[in-house]
Amino acid sequence: MEPLQALRDKPVPVKITVLCGKNMKFNKGESLLSFVRAEFNDTVLGESQRLDSPTDLLVEYNFTCSFDCFDGTITLDDLAQKPVILTVVEILPKEKKQKEEKTIVLGQAVLDLVPLLQGQRSFTITVLLHPTPGAPGDTAQQDSSCKPTLDITICTPEPLLSDVQLSNSNLFKVVVETAYSVPEVWSNDSGLPFNHVAALQVPLSAEKEQVLLFSNGALKMGGERETVPRPKRWPLGPMLAPGAQFIPGGFIGEPTEMEVGDLTSIEDKEFRVEVETNRKRVSWDTERRCFMDAGAIGCLIRRTVDCRLWPVEVMRSPDPGVIKGVKQGKDKLTEDEIQIPFHGVAYVDMVPLLYPGVKRIRGAYLIYPFYETDLQAKTKQNTSILRETMRMPMLQGRGQAPSSRTFDTQKASKETKEAPKKVQQKLTAAESLTEVDVAGNPEGQMYTEARTYIVIEISLEKPLVPKRPPEELAKRVMELIPPRPSLPRRPAGAERAVQEYQAQINSVASQVLEEYQQLFGPALVSGLQEHDLVAQEQRKTQLIGELNYSGKYFAFKEQIKHSVVRIAREKMLRTEAFTDQEQLQGFLSQLYVFLVDEMHIALNKTLSVDAPEDQPASLLDCVQLRHFAREAQLNQDYQLAATYYQERIARDSRDPGHWFDYGVFHMLTKDYLQAEECFRQAVSVNQAHVPSLLMCGILAEMAGRFDEAETFIEGATRVAPSSVTAWTLFGLFYEGQENAIQAEMAFLEANKQLKVAAVNTLSLSSETRSEAKGKGLPQGDLGMGSNAEGDAEQVTTDSYNNQGTPTTPDTRKFTPQCLNSSVKLRTTIYMETVRFLLDSNALQMAQRALAQELLCPEGGPSSSYHLALAKLQLLSGDFGGAEVNLTKALKDTFENPDVWACSGHLHYGMGNYSEAQKCYERTLDFVTDPADTHAVLLRLAEIYLQQGEFERAKTTYMRACKRSPSCLTWLGLGIACYRLGELTEAEDALTEANVLNNTNAEVWGYLSLVCLQAGKRLEAEQSYKYAIKLDLQKEKLLQEIKELQAQVRFGNPWF
Repeated sequence: MEPLQALRDKPVPVKITVLCGKNMKFNKGESLLSFVRAEFNDTVLGESQRLDSPTDLLVEYNFTCSFDCFDGTITLDDLAQKPVILTVVEILPKEKKQKEEKTIVLGQAVLDLVPLLQGQRSFTITVLLHPTPGAPGDTAQQDSSCKPTLDITICTPEPLLSDVQLSNSNLFKVVVETAYSVPEVWSNDSGLPFNHVAALQVPLSAEKEQVLLFSNGALKMGGERETVPRPKRWPLGPMLAPGAQFIPGGFIGEPTEMEVGDLTSIEDKEFRVEVETNRKRVSWDTERRCFMDAGAIGCLIRRTVDCRLWPVEVMRSPDPGVIKGVKQGKDKLTEDEIQIPFHGVAYVDMVPLLYPGVKRIRGAYLIYPFYETDLQAKTKQNTSILRETMRMPMLQGRGQAPSSRTFDTQKASKETKEAPKKVQQKLTAAESLTEVDVAGNPEGQMYTEARTYIVIEISLEKPLVPKRPPEELAKRVMELIPPRPSLPRRPAGAERAVQEYQAQINSVASQVLEEYQQLFGPALVSGLQEHDLVAQEQRKTQLIGELNYSGKYFAFKEQIKHSVVRIAREKMLRTEAFTDQEQLQGFLSQLYVFLVDEMHIALNKTLSVDAPEDQPASLLDCVQLRHFAREAQLNQDYQLAATYYQERIARDSRDPGHWFDYGVFHMLTKDYLQAEECFRQAVSVNQAHVPSLLMCGILAEMAGRFDEAETFIEGATRVAPSSVTAWTLFGLFYEGQENAIQAEMAFLEANKQLKVAAVNTLSLSSETRSEAKGKGLPQGDLGMGSNAEGDAEQVTTDSYNNQGTPTTPDTRKFTPQCLNSSVKLRTTIYMETVRFLLDSNALQMAQRALAQELLCPEGGPSSSYHLALAKLQLLSGDFGGAEVNLTKALKDTFENPDVWACSGHLHYGMGNYSEAQKCYERTLDFVTDPADTHAVLLRLAEIYLQQGEFERAKTTYMRACKRSPSCLTWLGLGIACYRLGELTEAEDALTEANVLNNTNAEVWGYLSLVCLQAGKRLEAEQSYKYAIKLDLQKEKLLQEIKELQAQVRFGNPWF
């Protein structure tokens, strides 16, 4: 792509008009003779006419000057980095015998031209006029609230950038702040001025590169921290007015988010606090802007993807002259003769700028001694930026390097190819840092000894990779899964007034019927009252008389009166009195007809014989149904489990949790189509249900619909930005797409949220301990560890309520300083995600997460890893692999009840019940319960029953019934009691089991046995009929029932 300079046919003039000056009280006289000089790019644009005006009024300059952009000398990059300098000069009165007039510079103002690069054609601005040292108004204006200002208008005949160019361009900003902990040999005591320089090379266009030079760094002694906020400086030389060297509105402040760089650990933070207070530093506080067109942005992205580390070189040299060891009489310097004193380099990781939505990175970067071998290995560059920059002015006969240098990358690459042998010799001579290398740069080695680091901020006006807004993500999710229509709203206004009237009619009608039954009910039942029309009229008259006599008639009128008034106001819209009698009669007739019709509707509903009867409330709630379904899954009775899940949905189809659990069940049975349908139903009910969004993304990726998967998982991160699981799955998705940069961004955010959750959990635990201590409670009763590590280990990062909303600790009090607290995590983002994936039966994604756990520096083959892998292999049917991993997990930690419980499940599944019994008993002996105690109790009690240990089976089943009762626990208790001869207890337990599930044939079978033993003929026969009807499959139980029936001679209808 051609640069913007080449696309312009003719230059575009930029007009600058200085309208007036305000508060120009620079002298004590009554008038001021002054003029304004405008400069840009080291060129004087013009001077205004000399005006003599009173100091207390406006100074109307009305001075216009201009310069041409795209004329070959001034580019858009110049507009970005250089301001227009306006100098106000006072002409002093001539003295006697004075031939030439004297002038004095009163002040300078700077004008930022960046708005022209943001699409503006014209704008008016008021800039501050900074007094020069020694000017008449210098001290007078220090404490004054009315500072001198200039009103300026800038305009162009046409925009400098078209809409397409504006959208494709960007503004690249680099702020070099301060280098801390500089070598101790640096001092100002020698009297020699030194120049501290930093340099960074960035693309100017697709073909050219430019070097950004930051010079004139100020050496400061320690003793106090740098002030915050402090202004940023222009990348210019010294100016007449010191205040004009600062960028208007540009400040360096405290970091608002996590810093990147080399010094981010807890120990590094402590080191930085001490260094930034007490040690020497070099301060630049300079911002350099670069305008980048589409070609330069593409080059920036390619360079970052190709090599993430960019070098920032640093040096300290005497001023003037940055080259030492140069012999007199030489006109030309070779590369080997150029020596750079204190040559160091910092490596800035630019990859975070490729994260979606990121526009700014800031961090502290260590300065290393400069060696070309290290530079080649880390950045794939062969030559020093400072060395090349210094050679150019030497070859051109200049004494100083400018603030930026432009290089042709094609020419540079050509020159590099012409001398491969020289570079290869250098690389071969020193492939690593050796003693010879250290001796070659002893001054640079001081950076390592002092642990010198430099703080750099790099920002963009627009992110390189745009981040999709939440509205767009929500819209895309709605397009993929349309939301269900909301529930019908409650009636209001006129509809509510009519319903209230009908309710009052029903109330009055019921009271009248009661009165009628009291008067005539006994007589009508006994036949003393006749049913002809005359008798009915008599009873009607008597009823009305009784109502009038008792006062109930007027009470009924008052009861209905309020609802009638509401109908007149809400339905008929009459709120004012009638002035015309005919209108009043017409309205009353209309109201009467309406009230009678609504009365008939209400009475028909009340007295209808087809009115539905009230259904008795169910004894089971949705939580119990979920428990029964998971119990059926444990016993591999998938048909019964599906029935329970369907019952939950039938009771409340608007609960997304019901659909999600049903989808997880289908994931277990590997019915992925039905699972995805259930997850989509959950999202249609609640578009912000995070677990369902994640599972929709996982299933979409499994089906190869990667765009949909990205939409769902990214939508989950927007709905729950603090979810560790969502961010980790986002990273795993990009890992599968081989998008390393996006994956790194997601994993970094997941680690950040995990640390935040740990800090908040630790804070809540400390508050709870403090409250308990204040109330005199022992802290051991709180069930919490006594150290930070224990609290951090039990962090629950992602828990959700029934609506899928995260219920993590409140993070509103979170600050970046929270991440510096000494909390040691004993879990990783991958293990947190594996727990969710295993609970959701997403085995393929869980396997990928476990693979990342092995590669994670904080992870590895730990006990939790082996336990999770064993659970995955159990779900996959790989019993051999699960046994190996459980053995490894037990070697790491012998007191984890979950490991023993999982070992018990393994042996139970393999049919080794004696080993399963030992594992289950060991599990229950621990102080801490396993994650699923119900499964352990249920299977252990079943083993006891099989082995004939009925007393132990009874105790275990009673424990299970107390913790989480179900049909199976009560059934097992009933069987144990029956085998022990406790018929009354057995009947009670089996009755409880029958209440929870009256379709279990085995319950009816044992009820029949109990009734046969107790001599209950009718109950025994009825129970046997239901057992046969429900298709009892256990042959031994059937045979036992028939033998007992034959013995007692009843219980079978065939007898």
